[in-house]
Amino acid sequence: MSFTSDGRPENRRTVTDPRALRALAHPLRLALLDHLMSFGASTASDCAEAVGSTPSNCSYHLRALARFGLVERVEADDGRERPWQSTATGLTLGRTEDPAAQFGVDTVERFFADHQIDEDAARLHRAIAQRDSVPPAWREASILSGYALRIAPDELRELGERLDALIRPYIALTRSDAPDDSAVVVLNLNAFRHPDEKDEATES
Repeated sequence: MSFTSDGRPENRRTVTDPRALRALAHPLRLALLDHLMSFGASTASDCAEAVGSTPSNCSYHLRALARFGLVERVEADDGRERPWQSTATGLTLGRTEDPAAQFGVDTVERFFADHQIDEDAARLHRAIAQRDSVPPAWREASILSGYALRIAPDELRELGERLDALIRPYIALTRSDAPDDSAVVVLNLNAFRHPDEKDEATES
């Protein structure tokens, strides 16, 4: 399926419903959502090709996501198989006052993080393996950088907000003015205190 942006208004959804969280705690469902949020409306057959599954299996998991309003059917242009689209342009796991529900949020959040790290690494390895077949303009524009910052928590939070403001106009689902030579690009930003950093209290 070629990339087309539908230029939807931004709609970031906060998920706290334990049932919806359980529905999301599945690698294939996360892969399906990631595909729909990256490339827009896709049929179950398109999804199956993208995530390495079968159309019937993808249809089953898409229906499971639809029960909690995470994806929805859209009209087909040619009257054939109806595509699916994500109902949100981004997901956030929210905080809740219910300790049991919050435990579920925290559990799924860790699952999300582990899944995302694995998926990001796999995509990066594939991109590097395909580097020689990518057009020169894309090879030259690609970024693979790492930084070690000396920064305070408030500064890191501010930096994240400023970077988010710079990046958000280019989000695939919400951009309606993309140039003809545009394509879907993966951009990952991870910022966290270095795990080898020691607290002053433990050093004394």
